[in-house]
Amino acid sequence: MTLYGHLQEHRPDEQPVTISTLAKMRESGDKIACITAYDASFAHLVDVAGVDVVLVGDSLGMVVQGHDTTVPVSVDDMVYHTRCVSRGLRRPLLIADMPFASYALPDTAFRNAARLMQEGGAMMVKLESGGGQVEIVDHLARHDIPVCAHLGLKPQSVHKIGGFKVQGRDEAKARELLESALKLQDAGADIVLLA
Repeated sequence: MTLYGHLQEHRPDEQPVTISTLAKMRESGDKIACITAYDASFAHLVDVAGVDVVLVGDSLGMVVQGHDTTVPVSVDDMVYHTRCVSRGLRRPLLIADMPFASYALPDTAFRNAARLMQEGGAMMVKLESGGGQVEIVDHLARHDIPVCAHLGLKPQSVHKIGGFKVQGRDEAKARELLESALKLQDAGADIVLLA
């Protein structure tokens, strides 16, 4: 058996994880296992381990490429690593980060998200969000792009906020994050992460 032989095995009892699967898991109180991967070998291991969601994070800029931030990561980098990870997966839902400046305008966001899905094999895209991205999330959702919105500590904003700082520590900021999360959900975000 080859390293990726499990990908050719047909297991009718093991269905791929979808957004609907995650919603049912949440409703029934089941734990959802999510991990970040950057290559096919690690993706294979987490698939076999039964992980539900795999994220190809733009953190690859720091972890793999050796940068100090995620800002230098390009769409091409994300497509490449997403494609590599998708080759090692059978069951988990695959989410790919939209890198810095790749979703500033609705049409640009759509074009880049479509590349991550068509060329990379992503099943959902994740973008660092706030109230300002409601229009972007709405545009992507209306064009059938599944969206995960990420609020709170946003590494792509490291230069704006003066470092990697936890957000929402005081009541007013926490309330602002919650309001943004609800707006993004209403705009069509399938998953909203507060980190």
